[in-house]
Amino acid sequence: MNIDLAYDFCEAVTRQEAKNFAYGIRLLRTPERRALSAVYALARRIDDVGDGQAPPAEKLTGLQSIRKSIDPIDPETTDPVLVAIADAAIRYQLPISCFGEIIDGCEMDVIGTTYETIDDLVGYCRRVAGSVGRLSLAVFGSRDAERAVPLADALGVALQLTNILRDIVEDRSLGRVYLPREDAESVGCSPDLGGPPAEIARLVALECGRADRWFAEGLELLPLLDGRGRACVAAMSGIYRRLLVRIKAEPIAVTRGRVSLPTWEKALVAVRSLAGAKP
Repeated sequence: MNIDLAYDFCEAVTRQEAKNFAYGIRLLRTPERRALSAVYALARRIDDVGDGQAPPAEKLTGLQSIRKSIDPIDPETTDPVLVAIADAAIRYQLPISCFGEIIDGCEMDVIGTTYETIDDLVGYCRRVAGSVGRLSLAVFGSRDAERAVPLADALGVALQLTNILRDIVEDRSLGRVYLPREDAESVGCSPDLGGPPAEIARLVALECGRADRWFAEGLELLPLLDGRGRACVAAMSGIYRRLLVRIKAEPIAVTRGRVSLPTWEKALVAVRSLAGAKP
């Protein structure tokens, strides 16, 4: 498999499937954009197995198959995603173990893990999103890796918490409840989110505050990145932060369906990020 064709394939997957992620990586130089497209394509493959329609046992088998395919990657593989990842791993020293963490998180989804405390939920968020932050950081590079790695992880937690709040209705239809039982009980909300919308809104408001604090920590990463990397992270985090602001302004809205930003607003955030504006 030709490496350029492999990257082309990953970029096509990213253009077709990514939404908010795509606004950020468009701001990168070509080599970094292609590397992150490869990261996205493999993460998407993992998610597609975990979120698919197959029985749980079959999903777990599929996830285990992906785990074996990347540890290690067969140098003779013709799989375009794995070819691109293998090349990016050499160029940018990708921490391949992070993909194993994403698989761990998807396995938690498949077996129906629920979360007693916010610390339990943060552990899940670190696996499925903090891991992507650390992979992305390897591509961007930073001025101080020791400081940057935990901040990338924190920003991933902020993004994933926002995702969870946005997708409450969809996740509940799949039998998934992420918000912690302890938090739900503290505001008088049914832990299974089966109560009236006003109850759920109280819980959502509480978790918006938690996500805000993770954003405040994670965005300290920006000064440690160079111009294009900083613009990319600012665009992605800016879109999600605006989404969180919208949810915080009307928490009950998430009980009616997915809250989203219009395309023009996402594009505006991306342009402002390239110009150096803060998220």
